[in-house]
Amino acid sequence: MLSPAVASTISGVPRVVDGDTLVVENTRVRLFGIDAPESKQTCEGAAGTAWSCGAAATQDLRDLASQGVRCSGKEEDRYGRLIAVCYAGGRDLNAAMVARGAAFAYRKYSMAYVGQEAEAKSARRGIWQGRAERPDQVRAQKRADATQPPPNPGCAIKGNISTRGHLYHLPGMRSYDATRINSRKGERWFCSEAQAKAAGWRRAGG
Repeated sequence: MLSPAVASTISGVPRVVDGDTLVVENTRVRLFGIDAPESKQTCEGAAGTAWSCGAAATQDLRDLASQGVRCSGKEEDRYGRLIAVCYAGGRDLNAAMVARGAAFAYRKYSMAYVGQEAEAKSARRGIWQGRAERPDQVRAQKRADATQPPPNPGCAIKGNISTRGHLYHLPGMRSYDATRINSRKGERWFCSEAQAKAAGWRRAGG
């Protein structure tokens, strides 16, 4: 949802947050009409192997905006970000990100960059090399996973496997809601701390 804001134009060398968000002069800016892969999202490459399309999109925007940008907008999203079209050296960065296959045209809000998307898709650039899930679908699935109920109401402890090992998270802990359970990885739910410890898991943050 967008809300009206005082029309503003800001300029400067930005800090790039991800493929469609940057910070200019302490103002968070969301690029209008495009949706780049989430920062940790992977896509399928031409050979069928996974590649870090989210990280690549972030780097693409960083490269395009490295000499400074000029962003203009008159609406804010629900996170308070200015929705804007940004230019660098007279070039529309929003259009450039879509044209190089680093972002999708965000049809939900605008059809402005559908032509650039068609061009990138035809040339199989970036995200169009293979299969790529649209970022809004990735975000929706992440929200659904974060609120997934335990299969048994009395077994709400999340057993997660990460680079830090086998950790369990209790309801109310800081990272509990963000922790997702993927049974295919061997992750599981526990009914008690004793059960989790007996299975070889240790308490997160402990």
